[in-house]
Formats: sequence, structure tokens, C-alpha cells
Amino acid sequence: MIFRLTAAVSVLIITSHMVGSTHPDCLIVLHLQNKEKECELKIKTTAAASLQSNSNVTAGCVMEWDGVSCWPAASEGEVVSVHCPLLLLKPETPPVLITRSCTVRGWSQPSLPYYKACYYEAYEEDEDKEEELQKSYFDTLKLIYSVGYGVSLAALLIALLVFCCFRKLLCTRNYIHLNLFVTFILRSLAVFIKDSVLFAGKSTDHCTVSTLQCKAAVTFFHFCVLSNFSWLLVEGLYLQTLLLFTFTQTRKLFWICATVGWGISSVTIVIWALLKKQLDDEGCWDNLESRLWWIIKIPILLSIFMNLVIFLNISRIIVQKTKATHVNQSETQVYRTLVRSTLLLIPLFGLHYVVFALIPEHVAVGPRLYFELVLGSFQGFVVALLYCFLNEEVQKEIQRKMISWWPETKNNAINHPTQECVP
Repeated sequence: MIFRLTAAVSVLIITSHMVGSTHPDCLIVLHLQNKEKECELKIKTTAAASLQSNSNVTAGCVMEWDGVSCWPAASEGEVVSVHCPLLLLKPETPPVLITRSCTVRGWSQPSLPYYKACYYEAYEEDEDKEEELQKSYFDTLKLIYSVGYGVSLAALLIALLVFCCFRKLLCTRNYIHLNLFVTFILRSLAVFIKDSVLFAGKSTDHCTVSTLQCKAAVTFFHFCVLSNFSWLLVEGLYLQTLLLFTFTQTRKLFWICATVGWGISSVTIVIWALLKKQLDDEGCWDNLESRLWWIIKIPILLSIFMNLVIFLNISRIIVQKTKATHVNQSETQVYRTLVRSTLLLIPLFGLHYVVFALIPEHVAVGPRLYFELVLGSFQGFVVALLYCFLNEEVQKEIQRKMISWWPETKNNAINHPTQECVP
């Protein structure tokens, strides 16, 4: 049972389209924000140069930022023109010039308001329709993954409670499953927390918000995603270890797995957060175009493709062992069970994500988002279903407990002796 890769990535995919700088509204806001910083730097540089040269300008207009464009200094009576910003420009039209005159009272009003120079009515209507469709699209996506994560959260909490109540079910294998449950629970909570912090309002404030609260939410979100991928990798490594080696010190093996599962994500997030604070402390730390994003993305990609290699290797081992003539009937049955389990889980956990990981994010965005969000948000529910609710060990233990509570149910119970959990 390996290669259970999170599709997630609502996190990775939905964040890049709803939080990152690829959102059209955020693209404009962040562009103007950068241009304002450039203009302020020019103003300071010009002022410093004037002080050094002891030049006193008594007439004219100083350099200023009007919210959209940076107007250079001009002498009285001079007419200055600037281009309409490309992000606001009408589609398929040449650059539009906007002019202002330097008068005795200062800068005059622009010859054309920006909304007239850069837009036209028909385009605005088309844009409004497109924005409505986009809003409806993202609202539907949000509803889907919200329901999915809610169902997954409920199912995982019940599964966690079941394993904790029935102590006989606890062994190294199920301890690893429990940690995987916890990562899915944390991921679901992180999605709800992130949405409540970043998208509580309908405005585009999330494009420029830079508070400790939103940074903590995004950092926690990335930690949960990394932990989820790390424990999915641990599941694959553990299964391959069982097939290749015989371990008697299962407790030591579990602590090794725990170190990999929680250690990699913790160290990675700490390094990322420290570098983010020192080198790129802007916005809400959710810019996926930042070079520091690769600190998080590389471990995730390595986890994906390492699980792919593990899956192929385990498939090869199982095929070889099932074809071996010296293998007895009981061992053959075990390997056939592994084959069925592996083939059942692979389509559900990650095979699709390997394909999409090799395709640029801007290709087939619509189908990709729907496919990954639906599968990713319900992934925790499927994990709880396969590892707990449909697990024969769990079912037998529940039936045994029911018999102890209500002896009359004994005739309806499956007549199998209770076995201790084995690795």
C-alpha cells in the first residue's frame, strides 16, 4: 500500500490560482504597488541630488505618483505624456497617451481619465461577464473542496478514535497509518484556516495584506502539505522495507519513520520561513513565483517521484515472488493480497498527480483544477475508508467488542479468532 500522493494540493494548485500573483486582480494590484515603490525611489533620489547640487527650483511641478503612473518633474508650461499601463490597456489596441500640463497651481488633471483611456464600454461588459463566470467557477471549486475536506476531516477523526479505542489494533503498521491520518486532518484544518484568514472578505485585500496572522496561516498550510507528502513517502518506504528486510525491532523502525515523516517537513519549513523573513518579507508569503518557493516544492516533487520508483520496484518484487515455484500457498496468497491492495490504491493516490506534475500549470487549468481538487479534498475520506472502515482487522475487533456487549449478536458475527496486530 504505497504511493498515496495528495492531489492537493488544493493547496499547491488552488493557491497558485486564488492566492498567488496569477489572479488578474492581484496582478494589477501588485504591479501598481511595484511601480509606486519605483517612483518613490526616484523621488528620493532626485531630492537627494537637488540637495547635493544646492539647486533651488522655484517654479514647476515636482515628480509625483498619482496612483497609476509616475509623472516626472516638469517646468511651468510644459506638457508631459505617459502611456496607459499595459495591464489596463484595451485589448489589441496601440498604447494610449495620457497628458498633463504643469501650471502655476501644479499638475493639471489628466487629459483622459484612466478608465476612459484604458477601457471601453463593450470591453468592460465582457470583462464583467468574465469576472462573474470566474467568480462562479471559483465559488464552485471552493464549495467542492470545502465539502470534501469537511467529510474527510469527520471520517479521519472517527478512524483515529477507533484505532485509539481498540488497543489490539495498534502496531507499527497502524501507528504509521495513524500519523498519516493526522497529516490529512491537519491539512484539512489548514485549508479552512487559510481560507478564513485570506478570503474572509470579497475585496482584493488579500493581494497586499501582510500581517503576522496571514503569514502564520500560510506557513502552517505549507507545513501540513509537506507533512502529508512526507508521510505518504513513509508509507511507501515502510512497505518496501517489509518486502525486502525482516525487522524485529519494529519500535526502532517506527521512530526512524517518524523522524523522516515529521523531521523533513519541520526542517524545511523552518529554513523557508527564516529565509522568507530575511529576503522576501512581502505580502502574505504566498507568492508562488518567488525563488524561495522551490525550497518547499523540491521536497514535494522528490516525494512524488520517489513513491513512483518505490511503486514500480514493489510491483516488480511482487510479480517475481508470485511467479516463484518454491513459494508456498500461504505466501502466494499474501502477495496476491498485496497486488490487489496496490492496484486498488494507486489510481486513488497519486498516479494522476505524477502526470500533472510534468505538465505546466497553465495547461488544461479547468479540468486539472476540478480533477485534483475533487480527488485531493476527498483523499482523506478514502484513506479512512480503506485503512479503517473496510479493514478486516478493525471489523473483527468491533464485532468482538459487540459480542462482549451484546452476547445475542454472537450468531451473526464472523467466526474468526481475534488476532493481534502484526507489522
